[in-house]
Formats: sequence, C-alpha cells, structure tokens
Amino acid sequence: MTPLAAPDVRLVPRSGLRVALLDGFQLTGGTDAITVSRGAERLLAFMAMRHRVAGRLLVAGSLWSSSTEGHAYAALRSTLIRMSSTCRETLLITPSSLELAPGVSVDLHDARALAHRLLETGPHAAVDLSARAVATLSSELLPLWYDDWVLLEAEDWRQLRLHALEAVVDGLVEARRFGDATAAAGVVVRADPLRESAHSALIRVHLAEGNQSEAVHAFDRFSRLLHTDLGLAPTRELRDLVTSRAGSPLR
Repeated sequence: MTPLAAPDVRLVPRSGLRVALLDGFQLTGGTDAITVSRGAERLLAFMAMRHRVAGRLLVAGSLWSSSTEGHAYAALRSTLIRMSSTCRETLLITPSSLELAPGVSVDLHDARALAHRLLETGPHAAVDLSARAVATLSSELLPLWYDDWVLLEAEDWRQLRLHALEAVVDGLVEARRFGDATAAAGVVVRADPLRESAHSALIRVHLAEGNQSEAVHAFDRFSRLLHTDLGLAPTRELRDLVTSRAGSPLR
C-alpha cells in the first residue's frame, strides 16, 4: 500500500530540546516542560529510542501493531498533523520516513554512553562514579509502558545498566568509597534479587572494607533466597569468594 503522505517538514529544532525516557516520558526545551499529547509521546519515544531514520511502514506497524496497514498509516498521519509545532521540531519528516532531528538530545543515549564507558577497562572518571551516575543507572526505561517495542528496549537497558552498576561498585571499592559502593550494589540487588553477580558485588564491598561477618550474612541471605525461589545453590565461585577471604566455613 502506498504510504499516506504528510508534508515534508525539515525544521531546525530550537536550542535545548530534550527527550527524557528514563523514569517516564518528558519533552523539555531548556528548563521548560512541553506539553505533549499521548499519541505524540508514543511517536517521539519510539523515534528517540531508535535515533536513526525509520520508514513510515516500520513506525506505523510498530506503534499500531493491532491495526491494519491502512489504519496504522492513517493513525500515524493523524498524529503527525495534530502535533504541536514544538513537537514537530524534534523530527525530520518526509513522505516516506521519520528521523529524530539533529540537535535533539535524549537522556537514554547519554545513559547508554555512561554505561559503556563504565564497562571499559578503568580507571574511570570521577563523574562516572558519582551519585548522579548511580541515579542515572538506577532509572528504568518508560516504566508502566507495556507496548512490545518498549518492553524489548527496556530489557536491553536493564541488562546494560545492571552490568554498569556492578562496574561502578568495583570502581568505588578501588577508590575506597565503601558507603557509596554498598549503596550502588544495593541498587542492583533490589533490581534483581536473584542475580548472583549483584550479591557478589555486595560481598566484595564488605570484604574490602574488612566486614567479614557482613559478607557471610550477605551470602547466607542470598543462599536462602535462591534455594527458596529456585531450588538452587550459589555457585562455587561465590562460595569460594567468601571462604577464601572471610576464612570461615559456610553452611
């Protein structure tokens, strides 16, 4: 089917337009929040996550997956026509494709770059080990959005941010910032209580700080939880980490 066209619009975005996707959607211009309709929210979120040109067929089919091709195209066209002028500045719109406009920033892109820096071999910059960095990596992607295209991206971000937080823990331990390291490890443990690498990170903090009893207690808590929920036991690597450093046998 031939795409239903909308005007070819190529606007230069105003300075400071930013799309936020972490912990909820928001469009801002400078310090001002910009009101966005629900339909425009979904479209801008989709384009901000992709950050590359997308054909209208892909966009319409992703956002209105339960509709026929014709109805999906019509819905996309209607959304574009009804968007405010400010919202339209965030996109490069042609009759066949859409793309996020150059100069529009996205918090998810910055957060991904932070995560990838942390996953590289250190030493890491102090700003990447800051409380603000930990807060960024603690943020979920569009919570309470349940579209399939969101859930796939959200799981990818969850895995990336948890690995990055574990790297933050190691960096903070090297800097002997044990309180901050414990807090960062706690974020990962709460995000995925059955994730062994998260508990390993927390245990390494306790051991580095010389709190052997805390390390043993953390191991015991995880061991009980893992057995209760999954009928599994911690790996030998985690057990050896505790016994080799704490110097006491584990139950």
